[in-house]
Amino acid sequence: MPVTPFHFGPGAALHAVAPRQVSFLGFCAANVLIDCESLYNLVQRNYPVHAFFHTYVGASLMALVAILLFVAARRLADRISLPDLFRWKSLSVTSVTVGALLGAWSHVLLDSIMHADIRPLAPFSSANAFLHLVSLDMLHLACLVLGGLGLLVVLLRSRSEKKNSP
Repeated sequence: MPVTPFHFGPGAALHAVAPRQVSFLGFCAANVLIDCESLYNLVQRNYPVHAFFHTYVGASLMALVAILLFVAARRLADRISLPDLFRWKSLSVTSVTVGALLGAWSHVLLDSIMHADIRPLAPFSSANAFLHLVSLDMLHLACLVLGGLGLLVVLLRSRSEKKNSP
């Protein structure tokens, strides 16, 4: 399934551990951009479904696209009065870059474990050493647990900040 929310679990945990250094929005944006390829290939009935953008090279390019879209949106935000949903205007380019790269690379890793059509190291190798590294149930559970823990930490931190503010 393209744009699976399971990918967001590790992103929530990474953001919870380093909220100023890892943008969760950057993480999610890279994941969604990468899965546009899968959606397109599914609709067109192309194989492999997980092709170039599901390699570390292609995913890195999609992270770059996410970063460039952020920078462009930031420049346009004041001119065309874009809403500041999720406080995206206060994000730094560095945190978006770190989030997008972690999102892109974790996407390839997670999909490499579960999809046989991925060649994560292409064009350097056609091997996929990650395939079935852990069971699908274990992979999904780990993503859910990481997401739950990340959400819990973010909520607790937010609650603590509200208590300490005047």
